[in-house]
Parts: sequence; C-alpha cells; structure tokens
Amino acid sequence: MRRDVRSELRGVLPDDKLRLVPRSYDVIGSRRKAVAIIELREELEGFEHRIAAALMRVHRNVASVLARESERTGDFRVRELRLVAGDPDTEVLHRESGCVFRLDPRRVYFSSREGPERGRIAAKVREGESVLVMFSGVGPFPIRIARARGGVRVTAVELNPHAHNYCVENVHLNRVADRVRPTLGDVREVCPRMDEPFDRILMPLPRRAHTFLDVAVPLIGDGGVLHFYHWAPEPDLFSRAEELVIGAGESLGKRAEIIERARVSQYSPRVWKIRVDATFSDA
Repeated sequence: MRRDVRSELRGVLPDDKLRLVPRSYDVIGSRRKAVAIIELREELEGFEHRIAAALMRVHRNVASVLARESERTGDFRVRELRLVAGDPDTEVLHRESGCVFRLDPRRVYFSSREGPERGRIAAKVREGESVLVMFSGVGPFPIRIARARGGVRVTAVELNPHAHNYCVENVHLNRVADRVRPTLGDVREVCPRMDEPFDRILMPLPRRAHTFLDVAVPLIGDGGVLHFYHWAPEPDLFSRAEELVIGAGESLGKRAEIIERARVSQYSPRVWKIRVDATFSDA
C-alpha cells in the first residue's frame, strides 16, 4: 500500500487536526533533492514540524518543507514561502520531460503541476516559428518549445532578475542557446521595441495578463496565434476571456478568431485557470 502523509500521522495528530492536513502539495526537484510546498492552516500551528517530518518520510528525496504564506504577490509574482523543516538551501534541479530547470522556489515562481500544459503548447508550435513568451520565469515554456522544435526562435521576457538569471542558466543546461533568447525587463517597456512580428505569443500570467493585451496584440503577425491565460469562475469559464481578447483586437484594428478553449488547472473549488487561443488578422 502506498504511504501518504495522513497515514504517517495517524495516531500522531488528533483526529480533528488530521482532517486538516492537505492531501495535495507540490514537490519540486529531483530524486536526489527536492522541496515540498504545502499549505498549512492556522489550526495546525504547533503540529507543523510533525507534518513536515511525515512528509519527508513519505518522500525521501524531499530535503526542505516550505509552507505557503501568501498568494503570488508583487511585480515578481513570487509567493512568500516559510521554511518549516529541513535544509535552508532550497535551490533544486527539477526534471520535466527530458528538460532540467534549476530554481529556488523562494525566489522565483515555478509550478511543477503545469508540466502537462507546457507539453501541450510545445506540441502546437510548428518548425520555423518565431515565438514570444511574456512573463517567462526560469524558462520552462521557452525551453520545452525549443527542445520540441529545432527550427524555432523563442524570445523570453522576464522582470524578476533571479528568474531571468535562472533562465539564462537553464537555456545553457538544456543546450538551446541557439534557439532561446532570454531578455530581462518589463514586457511593457521591452516588447514595444521589438521590430519583428511573432508567429505565436504566450501570456502565462492569469491574474494580470489582460492588462498587457495592448502590448501583445500589435506584435502578432497576420495569422499568428495568441495563448491567453486567465482566472475564470464557474459556470461560465471562457466568455470573459474571449471578450478581453476580441476587444483588444478591435481596439487595435485587428480581428480575433477564437480557435481553442481549455481548462488548465483548478485554482479553487469553483475557479479555474483557463486558456483561450486566438488567431489575429488585419480587420
């Protein structure tokens, strides 16, 4: 029988506390060293070290347990993570579909759960495309795309200098320096200076991506594809995102056609991270 954290804690925590221990958490890293990120409710104060110890027994590769203290905040979109137990050095090497990403989750944003979505996007890219990834972080989207398609050119723009530095390192670790160009800066300042249209643009920032549509849309070449991410409540998941994309196109003299709608991951019981794909042409 597979061990889990709650089973490890049965008889160690009171039943009313045991029910509050999360069943899911993020593990980032490799078989040699990983960190676990878990959300611990206030009612579990005083039991945190026992929970962390149980988690580390279940996952022998976990060297550090971090408690999520906040949602992604600030210009760098980084969560506040508190060390509960283990090694204070939380830098890890994460492996995903033949790629490796060095990162420290206390300094940058990275979600291991979004690996399947990165694979879906990489599979859509065609040979020879020019791709722009806004808010590119440590480089997971650009690198997955570059590893999947040898003839692409990917520009990765990131504001967080820690994430940018990791992206530069990860580009070299994955041997895609000839295909990925990491760029440090604010997309609102950097992107308007780019003098080439892109075949495909990714906007993987669901909370605020809509505020940058006026930057992205003018950079999409005729017939190019935009991957727009957004938070959406049930039951009507896609209408607001579609309105934002179509409206941005109209305001800039372009016609948007929605070509795909996808649920990416569940954010809360009735809220989803969704993706709306659109092509653009001159109106």
